[in-house]
Amino acid sequence: MSIDLDRSTTVDAAEIARFEALAETWWDPRGKMGSLHKFNPVRLAWVRDAACARFGRDPKRIDALAGLRVLDIGCGGGILSEPLARLGAAVVGADPAVPNIEVAKLHAAKSGLTIDYRNTTAEALAAAGEQFDVVLAMEVVEHVADVPLFVSVCAGMVKPGGLLVAATLNRTLKSWALAIVGAEYVLRWLPIGTHQWDKFVTPQELESALERAGLTVCGESGVVYNPLADRWQLSRDMDVNYMVSAEKPA
Repeated sequence: MSIDLDRSTTVDAAEIARFEALAETWWDPRGKMGSLHKFNPVRLAWVRDAACARFGRDPKRIDALAGLRVLDIGCGGGILSEPLARLGAAVVGADPAVPNIEVAKLHAAKSGLTIDYRNTTAEALAAAGEQFDVVLAMEVVEHVADVPLFVSVCAGMVKPGGLLVAATLNRTLKSWALAIVGAEYVLRWLPIGTHQWDKFVTPQELESALERAGLTVCGESGVVYNPLADRWQLSRDMDVNYMVSAEKPA
């Protein structure tokens, strides 16, 4: 880990170490990140549709996000960054774990994609004055040390008229049973210890942090697993996984 952590950072060193250990498995759909590969299509479509609605684009176009600068904070190995780039977005993928960025860069090169991957933090990007049309915090909020500060930092990087999209886990008994006991201990979809239930964030907490950061919540949806179809799908049920979008006034 090459990043210096100070008292003002939202980065949790233990969380970085946990995901560094998984770096080589990011692009193995049958490996430890297999559940994230299955989750990717529904979150990609939701991000695309939210961005298209905000910027007046046609979501059916193969270049629906062309011309938009997108930050994928906590990008990991680039599972979401790559399809966003294929949709035409100018993607900056940021992650504090060096091995993740190395894996992401290598895979993007093999895929013939140009993605600006950086071993950095949200705070460092904000301090450098970076601005984006869309800021994504997907499956990241539940891993940071200070949720309100993290949201504030991310919101500060959204251009006027831009969008922030977050996906995370609700803190309910149901999420403890399904996302931790079920997903980690019973089904082994994720390595044991991937999540800490007390760090899960309720929609009310997340939306309050977004609003305090000057954004207006404009969309929300739950995401549930359909075992019969073996896929994730949007739902009104936000008890476990959910996504929220918020816009900054122009």
